[in-house]
Amino acid sequence: MIGQAIAFFIFVVFCMKYVWPPIMAALQERQKKIADGLAASDRASRDLELAQEKSAQELREAKQQAAGLIEQANKRAAQIVEASKDDARKEGQKLIEQARAEIEQERNQARDALRAEVAAIAVAGAEKILETSVDASKHNEMLDKLAAEL
Repeated sequence: MIGQAIAFFIFVVFCMKYVWPPIMAALQERQKKIADGLAASDRASRDLELAQEKSAQELREAKQQAAGLIEQANKRAAQIVEASKDDARKEGQKLIEQARAEIEQERNQARDALRAEVAAIAVAGAEKILETSVDASKHNEMLDKLAAEL
């Protein structure tokens, strides 16, 4: 029994000197790899969260920019429509003024033509009444004076 105890003791010393250090080194290396893997996993998880937050922030900013651009486009469209309305009003007013001027001119022409006809009819009527010829230039002068008084 003592021999077996001594053999076991020698075996234990041999294992502790030659077998135990490589096994412990392998275990420590494995433990270090696992710890590094867990740390890398934590870093990747944090990086992923930061990337998600950053992408969400950029998405919000892009939406705000898009909303701002749409609002600017709507304002510009309203300005263009309003400018077009103003231009159309001005053009319409100009056409109305032109039409009024043409109407006034035609009315004056018609009035002058009517006066000339009335004068001719009056002269013809007077000739018929008097059965003599009346001087047309004197009659026109008399009608112009009468028109000026009216």
